[in-house]
Order: sequence, then C-alpha cells, then structure tokens
Amino acid sequence: MADFSAIRGLAFDLDGTLVDSAPGLAAAIDLALAEMGLPQAGKALVGTWIGNGADVLVQRALRWAEVDATTEHCQQMRQRFDHFYAQTVDSGSRLFPQVKETLACLAASGFPMALVTNKPTPFVAPLLTALGIIDYFSLIIGGDDVVEKKPHPAPLYLVFGKLGLRANEVLFVGDSRNDIQAAQAAGCPSVGLTYGYNYGEAIALSCPERVLERFADLLPALGLSSIEDQEI
Repeated sequence: MADFSAIRGLAFDLDGTLVDSAPGLAAAIDLALAEMGLPQAGKALVGTWIGNGADVLVQRALRWAEVDATTEHCQQMRQRFDHFYAQTVDSGSRLFPQVKETLACLAASGFPMALVTNKPTPFVAPLLTALGIIDYFSLIIGGDDVVEKKPHPAPLYLVFGKLGLRANEVLFVGDSRNDIQAAQAAGCPSVGLTYGYNYGEAIALSCPERVLERFADLLPALGLSSIEDQEI
C-alpha cells in the first residue's frame, strides 16, 4: 500500500472525480447534434467521451455521428455546444457523495488544494461556485490556462510551482487514465477513483498508487480520521 506521509498538497480533477457532470455535458452535446440534424448520443455514450476537453468531446461526437470532423464542422459544433452547455452547466452537474465534506476536512487539516481540469476555463469557476466548493481551492487550472492539457504533465508542473511543492509532495486525484498518466509523467503520486469516466476501462489498469471506491476514502488514505469516525 502506498505511503502518502510525504504529501503536503493535493490536486484534483473535476469531471468524474468531484462532479458528476455527464448529464449536462450529454444534454449540450445532444442539443448541438440535433441542431445539426444529427442523431443524439445519450448520457451513457457521452460519458465515455469525457476527459480530454471540449474540442475532443465534439470530435468524438461528430465521428460517432459519422460526420467528417473537419475544422469547420468542429468549430460549428463547438460553438453550439458552448452555447447549450452554458445553460446547463449548473443544473446538469452534481457533486459525488461526500465530496464537499471531504474537501472541508482536507482544508481544515491544512492541505493546500488545486483543481486541474481539461474543462474550458470559462465554465469552471461558475460551476464550482454553484456547487459551493470554490473556496476550497487556492489554485484553479482550466483547460484554456495551459498550452498542453492532461495527460500532458504541464498543468501539474504549474501546480508544483504555484504551491511551492516538490512533485513527490503533491497527490493528484482523478478518475481517468488522463489523470494518472499526467501524474506519472510529472513524477507525482496519484489516486484513481473507480466511479468516474474512464472510457469504459477499469482505473486500476492505469496503475495509480492507490485505487479508491469512494471520495471520502481519501481521508484515511492520508492518515486522517474518516468522516464516519468524525460523526461519532
């Protein structure tokens, strides 16, 4: 079992890790597809396309609809996706169980926390605000804030610099192979969560240092009291 005693800071993915955003993303993709006269994909399928940012999400939707993903088609659909997603980003997303309580415990324990997501930056802060968790993060890195998105390590290098920590002192928590590969490339330990969006693959296949089934399991993994113990 991985030893996380050296961890001094935490970084988190967003979609599939903290937030179940598939309903809102699927609704926006389906509305954009329908507007273009194409079939709608549905939440289950769109959930397997999440993780690489909006541009790749749009490309996957067009290819599924058997449309040539030309630059023109991608730009057209991305514009309509952004339009519809702006209307559903709050109502179509919810926190996974015990996320807010766990973040509160981690913050109270003194861990600085960063958010690292491939989601387009303009959508990130409004979503975190609506869900009541934005104040837990001292650093927020959206998909437009770096030249290279996850699985490239660039966003995590930025985290190390901004938090003033070494790679081995930061734990990255995510739900997909993009997150684990980014952590491995950056040289920091990672936790893989089993409940998120990972293209239909088991997160254990990406070999994170720890695999957890519940977000709240982070607390005992870091040597802190579990939520259940704190409620006694």
